[in-house]
Amino acid sequence: MTYLIRSVRPEEWPAAKELRLAALRDPVAHLAFVETYDEAAARPDSFWQERTAGAAEGADAAQQIIAEGPDGRWVGTLTVLMEEPGTTDWAGCAVERKQGHVVGVFVRPEERGSGLTEVLFDAALEWSWAHGAERVRLIVHEGNGRAQRFYRKVGFVPSGVSVPVGESGERELEFVLERD
Repeated sequence: MTYLIRSVRPEEWPAAKELRLAALRDPVAHLAFVETYDEAAARPDSFWQERTAGAAEGADAAQQIIAEGPDGRWVGTLTVLMEEPGTTDWAGCAVERKQGHVVGVFVRPEERGSGLTEVLFDAALEWSWAHGAERVRLIVHEGNGRAQRFYRKVGFVPSGVSVPVGESGERELEFVLERD
């Protein structure tokens, strides 16, 4: 199947919202996302409009990349957040160098195994390197073996950094890919 891989446009917030809600219905969403379907579904349209605009085509701090099928339906997505040295990340850890942070990875179940996720990651890496990232990282739940296997397949390696998830004792693991 042929996919169009591109950045979202601000006016496409309804499609971005629909795909995010679909991702949060996935059986492993509790391992992959920090919010629940109910939390996201309760957000007003203004939230989705701002979120989409902040990661749309032309934005420098973040980029949401989508895969559009031949019928125009969005079938996959990920977002890259650019983290600057001297700031702190979502877990309160110091950011020491400019890096891309991949979040929100989702491919609809019927599209999995097609090579689509690799193509999305290629686009994310290309965007990150073009924006001066020295490395790209992502955080993955210790129990999400499927995701960990994929990240290793595309060149990411565990950095040794881990952060706790809430009060459960579970951990999230950082995987990184250094720029060549």
